[in-house]
Amino acid sequence: MATLLMRHADTLVCMDDEGREIPDGGLFARDGVIEAVGTSAELPTTADRVIDLQGHVLMPGLVNTHHHLYQNLTRLLPAAQNAPLFGWLQSLYPVWERLTPEAFRVSAQIGIAELLLSGCTTTSDHQYIFPNTARLDDTIDAAAETGIRFHALRGSMSVGVSDGGLPPDTLVESEASILRDSERLIDRVHDASAHSRCQIALAPCSPFSVSPQLMRDSATLARQRGVRLHTHLAENTEDVAYSRERFNMTPGEYAEDLGWVGDDVWHAHCVQLDDGDLHRFAETGTGVAHCPCSNMRLASGIAPVMKMLGVGVPVGLGVDGSSSNDSGHLLAEARQALLLQRLREGADACTVRDMLRVASRGGARVLGRHDHLGQLTPGYQADCTAFAVNDLWHAGAVHDPVASLLLCNTGTAAYTVVGGDVVVDRGKITTLDLPPLLETHRAMAQRLAAGELA
Repeated sequence: MATLLMRHADTLVCMDDEGREIPDGGLFARDGVIEAVGTSAELPTTADRVIDLQGHVLMPGLVNTHHHLYQNLTRLLPAAQNAPLFGWLQSLYPVWERLTPEAFRVSAQIGIAELLLSGCTTTSDHQYIFPNTARLDDTIDAAAETGIRFHALRGSMSVGVSDGGLPPDTLVESEASILRDSERLIDRVHDASAHSRCQIALAPCSPFSVSPQLMRDSATLARQRGVRLHTHLAENTEDVAYSRERFNMTPGEYAEDLGWVGDDVWHAHCVQLDDGDLHRFAETGTGVAHCPCSNMRLASGIAPVMKMLGVGVPVGLGVDGSSSNDSGHLLAEARQALLLQRLREGADACTVRDMLRVASRGGARVLGRHDHLGQLTPGYQADCTAFAVNDLWHAGAVHDPVASLLLCNTGTAAYTVVGGDVVVDRGKITTLDLPPLLETHRAMAQRLAAGELA
């Protein structure tokens, strides 16, 4: 049985119910499960792998609740740099039509490498386009090679521009084929166990790209098969106006009408939910993926995260797609979320611990994994990350090493561990050969920008 000992961290952030932070702390894990946490003196002295963490903060692995991995191939395209959501999408749909199965594979591994190096151990990915024979399997199989815990979201678009939707007709699918493929994927890869590294969720893209009937049918299928539901909701004022004009409802009312509320549902963004919708989500346990950098990049607004948390809405963080964020650094996302909530609500409205909790335990709850992920506690999966706090970027920040993670520079993880497997070791990815992967990715991005197939 493989064992792992991580010890002598300057601070061990347990993120447990007691909020323990243990000086000179560490953990001991066996076969990917935590057996003990505490001071280094309280832990076993030997293991198959021993990692000394002097000068580091050790904390739970971060959980990314919303992403579009394929979008890192279309970062910074000039036509999309300065547009709000709808214009941004309309400029990128024609480029995304040229993606190939290999493009989805390569972009997934590049995006996951970014996440692992930012301390992320679990990610979701919302793929809602399938051009040129691409399937979700391409992304799933690529993710499996990285070692991350992966929630593959079978996205879809079924209402094209000719039927009043936003996407081009060439990128939509028939609703019958969407549902058939959803069932196939659940049968093929969904694993509901505590140690699962791949789960499926059903994720029709948005109110402006799928029909109400597909939303209802997806909810029925998901609940029959025991998988979760995800979509975009209330991302900006255009999104809200579309719901009011098309359905004569607020986004939250529309979600409730479709059966898209409950503790098995989480919605991305929710920047423009009104107070009634917030209470509706709180009462039903409906989750939110907060994506602050993307919301700023597209000028969508500042989501009322502290108000959400105050009324009991489950909230996790998401980096969103790399064409609207242009980064996949989840710890940096936590920093941005912290600063935005202070800007919105006041300097004392949100603490570093508040946002680190959202980034770890909050995300685990939103993805339905809170019984075994999101905190460093015996019996939980050995998913953790360690950041150096003794380098140039943290000079002078000796009074509160934990706060320095977000208030100082958000750097690269020294170690990222998933289920006891060290997938980032002294700042280097262990599961991927990055140089040739980056070269392939760069060539693909150039071909897409030139109007060619990736």
